[in-house]
Amino acid sequence: MTADNSGRTVPGATAVANRKPRLTPTPPRQNLKRIRRASLGDGVLDTLVFVVMLLCVVVTLYPFFNSLAISLNHADDTVRGGITLVPRVFTWRNYELIYTNAKIYTAYFITFARTAVGTVTGLFFTAILSFGLAHKRLIGRRFYTMLCLIPMYFGGGLIPTYFLIRNLHMINKFWVYIIPNLVNLWNMILMRTYFQGIPEALEESARIDGANHIRVFFRIIFPISTPIIATVGLYVAVFHWNSWFDAAMFVTKQELKPMQTVLMSIINEAKFAEQIAQAAGGAMVDMSNISRGKAVNVRSLTMATMIVTILPIIMVYPFIQRYFIKGIMIGSIKG
Repeated sequence: MTADNSGRTVPGATAVANRKPRLTPTPPRQNLKRIRRASLGDGVLDTLVFVVMLLCVVVTLYPFFNSLAISLNHADDTVRGGITLVPRVFTWRNYELIYTNAKIYTAYFITFARTAVGTVTGLFFTAILSFGLAHKRLIGRRFYTMLCLIPMYFGGGLIPTYFLIRNLHMINKFWVYIIPNLVNLWNMILMRTYFQGIPEALEESARIDGANHIRVFFRIIFPISTPIIATVGLYVAVFHWNSWFDAAMFVTKQELKPMQTVLMSIINEAKFAEQIAQAAGGAMVDMSNISRGKAVNVRSLTMATMIVTILPIIMVYPFIQRYFIKGIMIGSIKG
């Protein structure tokens, strides 16, 4: 019993005052050794992971920087070889050869138009087909799925495909790039797997409120499927951007040629001219009708065309990377 400032007694205050503070027990030496070993092991593991990831980054980025250095190097100096990350004789001649060609700008327009239209239409039709096949109560669902799986392993070949395109009157038409590629079956399987993982209660509640399948798809399913939409959209966009074979087979009009086909023709012209020069005893050639009197090297020109081709896709990829990783992981795990 103790008294406070007003003279009143406070019970238990003496016991509280005499109570000793609790001390944290000192861990035994064995526990300290285990903690030190664990921290040391974590540090070694983190260092090892960092070194491995650094090596992966270097191995991945080196070819791109090497190609960029070669594309910015003078043609006469490129023949010597030994270029790694920095051009020895800096020049823009290889890119001037590409962009002084009048056909490249029309080809750029065709490529951008094809990529934009093909990505939007491909996403739409692939998503619609995936949404239908994701419903377990769909009549004939297994039959439709089997019809989709057969073309993944068996194709008609080039000649039947050419006759089909010709009979559809799509030769030398812009839609020959779009209509045959509206649905990619592998992308459809990814999207169907993702849609199957969405709770059925969402659709059932919307159906109770009077929404039909189209309204459910556009107002509920599509907005919550951003990861898989971004993933498949990237796949479709890269396919249309890099595609050149259909233009070589089904298009003869120069104004409908995409960028990849035009760049390939530029490389072939340079290679042909270089072969003529080498047959005449020289390693380089002055391509007056191609590069307006500027000497070029096929390797430098090839690297320049590669940089011109991949740069737009590299600029777009960082903006959808987080959706891409999430979508592809979900689709693969649930598949």
